[in-house]
Amino acid sequence: MSWAAKTIGELCDQSEGIVQTGPFGSQLKQAEYVDDISGVPVVMPKDIKEGTIDEAEIARISESKASALGRHMLDAGDIVFPRRGEISKRGYIKEGGKYFCGTGCLKIHMPDNEVLNKYLFYYLDQDHVVKWLEGRAIGSTMLNLNTSIMRSVNINFPDLNSQKRIVSALSAYDDLIENNKRRIELLEESARQLYKEWFVRFRFPGHEHVKIIDGVPEGWDRGVISDFFDTTSGGTPSRKVPDFYTGDINWVKTQELDEGFIFSTEEKITDEALSKSSAKLFPENTLLVSMYGGTNIGRTGILASPAASNQACCALFPEDERSHYIYASLFFYFKRNELIAVSQGAAQTNINQQMIRGLKINFAPKSLMETFIDTLLPVYDQIKNLQREMAYLTQARDLLLPKLMNGEIAV
Repeated sequence: MSWAAKTIGELCDQSEGIVQTGPFGSQLKQAEYVDDISGVPVVMPKDIKEGTIDEAEIARISESKASALGRHMLDAGDIVFPRRGEISKRGYIKEGGKYFCGTGCLKIHMPDNEVLNKYLFYYLDQDHVVKWLEGRAIGSTMLNLNTSIMRSVNINFPDLNSQKRIVSALSAYDDLIENNKRRIELLEESARQLYKEWFVRFRFPGHEHVKIIDGVPEGWDRGVISDFFDTTSGGTPSRKVPDFYTGDINWVKTQELDEGFIFSTEEKITDEALSKSSAKLFPENTLLVSMYGGTNIGRTGILASPAASNQACCALFPEDERSHYIYASLFFYFKRNELIAVSQGAAQTNINQQMIRGLKINFAPKSLMETFIDTLLPVYDQIKNLQREMAYLTQARDLLLPKLMNGEIAV
């Protein structure tokens, strides 16, 4: 198998491709976003997750505004990157997807000519490429990409048939991962609907025979989080001691809280790091809540194994026999907008432990709470197993990726 090498810029120039940033803020003002599900989704860095576009909290603009700025629309096969911050992320626009490249993003539009766009998508996920981009990005506190940097990335590629086989091998893993994601979404939605039915609409088993007094079913306890849970936060070991970050203890940051189970983290710390910092080792099934990060506030994660976290995470520990991480995670899911609204801070909106501890919460009698948890435990076990399988598939794909891209494994 023979290989060639060209930069992204060279490939774009030869195939009518383009590397382009989203519109300037003056071209797309905040007031021009619409609260309409039929609007055109605008991809921002926060919406790029695990190689795809997550529409859960995506902003939208009108069709007319998207048409007026048509050069920023994303076509099938386009690759979109954050321009600032987490520049290692990238998303692939699938067939049928209709998206607009937001101000904070950069797109690569490359027709399938010498290099397949899906091959390019996988190639750019390699560690050495990510490190190359990070090493040339502008800024010390927050990395910034520009079109010149992206056009300078060198791409090694074999013939088109070989590229197709490589893409097929890697896509097989992604298809299995995507299938698991869809199953998880259905399970999560069923859990949320049950919570909403019982604890928001108060249509729990036997509700017909229970009076509502001051907005709460008779016999239920009203209180605040601190009545039912103890809380604490984590800490960050000194960055001046690099060895602190060479251990095998998972260390969770708020961007890793995504309403699911946490199996592994980007950074891991040592026992010494724990003992010489305010970081603490939390037990399995601890619920973590994000206190920092604007729209990330209120996101939760459940520890699949003991782990530590930074100080931006609030950890909850049951103080009542009815308290359970499943109930708490669903409570916070429906409280997120309220938490974001009351957040405070200047450069970055934050909440704190006292705000979380003071949140009003209702608890049903023990028998009803036990029925609720017993109903959802099998659901959460399925979610956990599916997420674990996804982690294994991701690991296997990521091990295969560089071997395919350097020709070590032929397909």
